[in-house]
Amino acid sequence: MSFRTHLESVVNQVDGALACSVMGFDGISVDTHQKEDAAELELNGAWVEYANLLGQLRQAAETLKTGEVQEVSVNSERVLTLMRLISPEYFLVLALRADGNYGKGRYVLRVIAPKIRAEL
Repeated sequence: MSFRTHLESVVNQVDGALACSVMGFDGISVDTHQKEDAAELELNGAWVEYANLLGQLRQAAETLKTGEVQEVSVNSERVLTLMRLISPEYFLVLALRADGNYGKGRYVLRVIAPKIRAEL
């Protein structure tokens, strides 16, 4: 199974999902599946910035000895963004409409992350 198949599965399972991607902490997308109605949003640019933010959060957690960061969300007026780490170098990111199913998004990312990690 390819990354794209997993990413399409995530987007299709979660109400309100706009796009899902496997990203590196360098801000480069490994693979992305995006719905057509998300084309108006500049998700890739946001995700590059979020990769940097996630890296800083990881360093803060290490400094504070609170354990590894597993998941982060950024909730803005139009888009809910969920990020789940899948390895030290990569994370999953899911964009949802503001009224999307946030709980299901978290669940599906948690389930799919080990499958994608196995393919990295």
